[in-house]
Amino acid sequence: MAIIPLLRRNRARIAYMHDVSMAAISFPLSLYLRVGGDMHYFVASFLTEGMIIFTGVAAGVFWFANMYRGVWRYASLNDLMAITKAVSLVILIFLPLLFLTSRLQDVPRSLPLINWFVLLVLLGGPRFLYRIFKDRRLEHVLEASGVNRVPALLVGAGDEAELFIREQSRDKSAPYKLIGVIDETGGRVGREIHGIPVMGQLEDIEMIIAQGLRVKPQRLILTRDRIEGEDVRTLFALADRHGMTLGRLPRLAELKDGMNDRLDIRPVAVEDLLGRPRTVLDRDAMRTLVKDRRVLVTGAGGTIGSELVRQIADIGPASLVLFDSSEFLLYEIDMAIARSHPELDRRPALGNVRDRGRIDDIIAREKPEMVFHAAALKHVPMVERNPNEGVLTNVIGTRNVADACRAAGVKLMVQISTDKAVNPANVMGATKRLAEGYCQALDLSERAGDGTRFVVVRFGNVLGSTGSVVPLFQRQLAEGGPLTVTDPNMTRYFMTVREAVELVLQASALGLADGETEGRIFVLDMGEPVRILDLARQIIRLAGLQPDEDIEIKIIGPRPGEKLHEVLLHDKETPVPTACDGLTLAAPRTPDLALIARTIDELERTATARDSERTLSLLRRIVPEFESDGADPSAIAL
Repeated sequence: MAIIPLLRRNRARIAYMHDVSMAAISFPLSLYLRVGGDMHYFVASFLTEGMIIFTGVAAGVFWFANMYRGVWRYASLNDLMAITKAVSLVILIFLPLLFLTSRLQDVPRSLPLINWFVLLVLLGGPRFLYRIFKDRRLEHVLEASGVNRVPALLVGAGDEAELFIREQSRDKSAPYKLIGVIDETGGRVGREIHGIPVMGQLEDIEMIIAQGLRVKPQRLILTRDRIEGEDVRTLFALADRHGMTLGRLPRLAELKDGMNDRLDIRPVAVEDLLGRPRTVLDRDAMRTLVKDRRVLVTGAGGTIGSELVRQIADIGPASLVLFDSSEFLLYEIDMAIARSHPELDRRPALGNVRDRGRIDDIIAREKPEMVFHAAALKHVPMVERNPNEGVLTNVIGTRNVADACRAAGVKLMVQISTDKAVNPANVMGATKRLAEGYCQALDLSERAGDGTRFVVVRFGNVLGSTGSVVPLFQRQLAEGGPLTVTDPNMTRYFMTVREAVELVLQASALGLADGETEGRIFVLDMGEPVRILDLARQIIRLAGLQPDEDIEIKIIGPRPGEKLHEVLLHDKETPVPTACDGLTLAAPRTPDLALIARTIDELERTATARDSERTLSLLRRIVPEFESDGADPSAIAL
């Protein structure tokens, strides 16, 4: 039995001997409580014999009962339940044995019930007294030693708060002195959690901090994951006004198993402040999409591509081909998947989507059933200065992948696009819009022959992606500032890379299953746009500094190709809802496949010849929203 090696430990043996001794004491004590001064009448009849039998039964039951896995220091309701079960079993076994030896003659009928209560108290009482002693002693030690604990106010009165309060009360080096709890639902206001009062609701925090506390809190700690978005921004601003910092507990699912795990406070991340409600996804559909399928991801080492690789690997494809032009990034993601999914048939392939022969060879040889095309040049100022390279990667590369998928009979190709493709003000956006249009035209053409399905997914900025504003701000902050903002009114849509990829997979599943989405574009719900200046200020505050005092924010003017505001839909694109709340369908104008193919051929020639002027002229013709004032009236309507 598992209990036997456990009883080899000194503390478990001591606890076992204590419990057997308590059982021996409980029987005569129970009889005395029942008969009082008449106890001497029972000594000769059954007391000695009954005590021996009772102690022996208890010793056997305790030996096999699950009573010595718990630690007295952490005695809880589970320990009480285990003791109750063991004591009940002792009484149930003891009574028949006593009947066999004494026929229960002269035995008071209430004795078993009294003995049950007495033994329960004798076993449970010392455990809980020991816990109380240790807790009080810890408080005394902390007070006597002058430990400087940070006064903190918890926001959220659920299980997470209870767990954190218990952990703090037991930890000799606990950094926080908890002075109150805020209940966002209001159901527990006026009550206590382990002696910590629940003082009010979210709207009461300002008043509580100003009037209701003897010690001013230095930190607000969010205990519930569902506190997000606007509430987090409000609490962040409140904390900043009162000179406090804001933190968040780790999710309970993130904790490791074991008694020594600590609930370390993590700072509120930028994604918490941007906070968007998590979209409810059809995970069964996503699993069906990928499970046991052969999958290829281009740009597998990039921000989106690497997250796609990770999430697809988690689902369990038959094989996974990782395609990237960067040897280092490809090596990194390949090693990451090797560690997390060593059993997965993964195949790293080095190459560039601009190389048609390489793409044709890889797709023909590996025979993927699905291709996720995430490879792109996406840094707006860089592509603006190198328009031919942007065309060759974003347009010609996409055409190479799409044509190879079509030729090899790939079941599904997913094109990752961007909000910069809507009314593009830069070369990067125009090239992505052209890539969208080519995939749309192919999708409409292929569906007539039940060929490859082409799904386009469009979304905004991804937090923390390479070249995006958040890593730039974090790097500038680490260097002591200033943080550079191009325009005080500039806004952008943001989402986390994990949610973006989840919605890409969801859109792919919907696109493959729904025949009504041909030629349309899936647009991810990005929530409300965020002002970049506000984002800069929040990042500075997260570091415990004050914007414009400790760290300067410098307005530097727009960079080449930058727009003041991005949009996810063209003015003439009417959004159509889908079965998933986080996804809508857009139906932009789609050109004739033969016409767009001829234009892309001409664009390839000018870009290969590095004729930038001709390249830009062709882009304006085929994407009239791109610098529309100079557009040709006969432009292809994309």
